[in-house]
Amino acid sequence: MEETSLSAAAAPAASLTQLPPNSSTAEDRILVDKAQAGDTRAFDELVKKYTPKLYGLIYNMTSNREDTADLLQDVFAKAYRSIKRFMGKSSFYTWIYSIAVNMTLNFLKKRGRHHKVSLDDVDTGIENDPEFIRLTTANTGTLREVNIHELQKRLNAAMMRLSEDHRTVVTLYDVQGLQHAEISKILGVSEGTVRSRLFYAHRLLQTYLEDFVK
Repeated sequence: MEETSLSAAAAPAASLTQLPPNSSTAEDRILVDKAQAGDTRAFDELVKKYTPKLYGLIYNMTSNREDTADLLQDVFAKAYRSIKRFMGKSSFYTWIYSIAVNMTLNFLKKRGRHHKVSLDDVDTGIENDPEFIRLTTANTGTLREVNIHELQKRLNAAMMRLSEDHRTVVTLYDVQGLQHAEISKILGVSEGTVRSRLFYAHRLLQTYLEDFVK
C-alpha cells in the first residue's frame, strides 16, 4: 500500500490536527476581544474551535485518553482565567498551544520520564495518525506488504520512548503541521533548537523502527 493511500484512509483523524488557516487569525482576534469583554459565548466558540486540535496535540504527547481529557479541561480553564492578559503579541493559537504544551510537559515530568508503554497496553486511538509513517522511510515501496495496524502500534510505542522535549517537537511538526518558526514561538526556544531536536528525534524513531520497515 502506498503512503498516499495511507494518508487518505486516515483523513478524518488527520484533519483534527490541521493548523487553522491564516485567515482565522482575525476571527480569533474578534472572539478574543469579545471574551475579554466578558462574552462567555465567544470563549465557548474558541473552545469549540480548538478542542479537536488541542486534543490531538495532548493525546499524541500522553497516549492516554483520560489524561488527555483532564489536561484539556485544565488548559481551557487556565486560558479562561488568563484571557484578559492576552495582549495579542502572538496569534491566539500560538498562545493556547503554548499553554497546552507547557501544561502537558509539566504533567509528563510529574508522571515520570521513564513511564513505560508496552505494545499490548498502548491506547489504540493514536493509531489513526498516519503522519509518522513519513519519518520511517524515504521509499514508500517498503510499506507495501507491512501490517499497517502493527506499524502504527510500533510508531506509538516508539514515540513514547522519546523524551518529552523530542516527542513535543515531533508532535507539533509532523502531526500538527506547524512550521519551525511557529514551534519556536510556542516552546520559547530558537528555530535552531527546534531543528536540532527534530533531527535527533527523527533519527531515534528511525532507529527504533528500522527492524520493522526494512
